[in-house]
Amino acid sequence: MQIGDYIKTTLTSMRSNLLRTSLTVLGVVIGITSVIIVFSAGAGIENLIVGQVQSFGGPDLIETEIKIPSNKRGSAVDQQSATSMAMGVQVTSLTLKDMDDLLKLPNIKNAYAGVIGQEQIGYGNEQKRSVVMGVTASFIEIDQAEIETGSFFTDAEDKSLEKVIVLGHKMKKELFGNGEAIGKFVTIRKQKYRVIGVMKERGAVMTFDFDDMVYMPIRTLQKRVMGIDHVMYMMHQVHDTSRLKETAENMRLTLRENHDIKTVYLDQSSLVKNIGEDLTDTSKDDFRVVTMVETIEIMETVTGAITLLLLAIVAVSLVVGGVGIMNIMYVAVTERTMEIGLRKAVGAKYKDIMWQFLIESIIITVAGGIIGIVLGVLISFSIYLGANHLGFNWPFIVPLKSFVVALGFSTFFGLAFGLYPARKAARLDPIKALISE
Repeated sequence: MQIGDYIKTTLTSMRSNLLRTSLTVLGVVIGITSVIIVFSAGAGIENLIVGQVQSFGGPDLIETEIKIPSNKRGSAVDQQSATSMAMGVQVTSLTLKDMDDLLKLPNIKNAYAGVIGQEQIGYGNEQKRSVVMGVTASFIEIDQAEIETGSFFTDAEDKSLEKVIVLGHKMKKELFGNGEAIGKFVTIRKQKYRVIGVMKERGAVMTFDFDDMVYMPIRTLQKRVMGIDHVMYMMHQVHDTSRLKETAENMRLTLRENHDIKTVYLDQSSLVKNIGEDLTDTSKDDFRVVTMVETIEIMETVTGAITLLLLAIVAVSLVVGGVGIMNIMYVAVTERTMEIGLRKAVGAKYKDIMWQFLIESIIITVAGGIIGIVLGVLISFSIYLGANHLGFNWPFIVPLKSFVVALGFSTFFGLAFGLYPARKAARLDPIKALISE
């Protein structure tokens, strides 16, 4: 028999048992639909998070943030960053002097520092709890934020502790509506602050909404509002991105020297350590230096791991569906014993019977795979529409590899779970098969 004959015979058999065929296909459809949704969601999350991280700036940035030091090397606390303030431990050693000292390093082009707090912002009868970001004036030069109206504060205004602020796009709308905000005064801790600018709409990084915040000169926020001297994070821009790792290490060495932390000294060929100190022990560091490239790589690794985990869960459902296919093919062999006996009696060979049932199994799973792909794409598109309707900037992405994996899974499970029933059918004795009815 030719391949076309096998397919024709298989389709005839499937049409005569539509209910059984439909139930078999359904298990595959559910599994493959899940595969497409998982791939689409994973790609969407990765694209969204990486895009949001990049909104902080380009690959030429190195971030330094406070970190709670630990006495135990490699402990969970050792990995904490600015968000660890919630643990009740204050790290106050990172300062504007550190930022200026790092600016003296040869590959550093520019820098800004930041402090973040939450304050009640008042205008007239309107009161709004908002994140207040205190930054140095160079923030607007380095970050990918833009001014819509007015201007950003200057270095002179920062150093003189001027009571000026710049509003995020949404914050301006909530306080002033469609009215003019420039030149108006808002109240923060019973002090008046003049609005000098409004930022262009920018969006959010995960739960951190740039449009719903207030920007203030860092020294003004430190001295007039929060009563502190330290900063929470710094961003340094480099000249040469090919030297990012080297520059980041030089930054660590400088900060350790500033903070009286014993450190290692690097040269071109070797590592030289202080006597009695461990080369790799960074547990006493009260800061963390990471490049934007490393941050993006971490995000991609995390989203990739989540996608693989979900695919492993989906694979279990596909295996269950495959077992269902095998059971139904067994039932089909039993129901068609007479047919098999007749075909063998008129000259059908072992391979003819085996290929008939094997192709039937593959056609069922591939058909289920194609339907699952279509449904998966439609559901992914529905998620995209729903998320964007709710205000999330969710991208619609269905990676090409998801189609390859889906069809590959379908074909594999058709072969794997159809092989044994097909061999059983092919091994039937024609005489016993004919007298079985």
